[in-house]
Amino acid sequence: MKNIEIDEELYQYIATNTQFIGESASAILRRLLNLGVEAKLDTVTVNEPAAVVEVSTLPESEDDAVKIETAVVEEPKSKTVVKVTAASHETVFNFINREELAMQRGAVGRFLLILAALYRAHPEQFGVVTEISGRDRLYFANSENKLAESGSSTKPRQIPESPFWVITNSNTTRKKMMLTKASISLGYSDSDVEKIRELL
Repeated sequence: MKNIEIDEELYQYIATNTQFIGESASAILRRLLNLGVEAKLDTVTVNEPAAVVEVSTLPESEDDAVKIETAVVEEPKSKTVVKVTAASHETVFNFINREELAMQRGAVGRFLLILAALYRAHPEQFGVVTEISGRDRLYFANSENKLAESGSSTKPRQIPESPFWVITNSNTTRKKMMLTKASISLGYSDSDVEKIRELL
């Protein structure tokens, strides 16, 4: 691991872009720079001496920079340690642009952007959403005509940068339910599903 010096303003910017507790500065920068995720964090507990990497921020130096250093410490007690393993796939959170979401005037625009991010994160698996339907109509399909045939006044719209279409003539509660089902179908945990719903 390399040591780098960054100024306080940059450090605060990185910190304010944290999406979940325990996200590393490297992961945040990779996401912000669209470099992809190389690793994910798993938490494990060990009951024997283990090498633990601790990150500490030193006091500001004369050039008004904050230096981040790593140190290896031996701990004899039981300790929770962060273990880095290879990531199996990208997640929707790597593709969400919060500024672009905030600029959308209505729920339909946000809805389409979230679905587009889900598609970009899971292009191979995204087809499972076409199995999601209501009592009387389809919610997702591979074509506009298929959605139009499944009910009246569905207002189909194409999910940006994807071959899939979605109905948009539904209230926000129904759109959240559709996001929930899509996220579950793509394998997201309950806590991540809730975060995705709240983006709408």
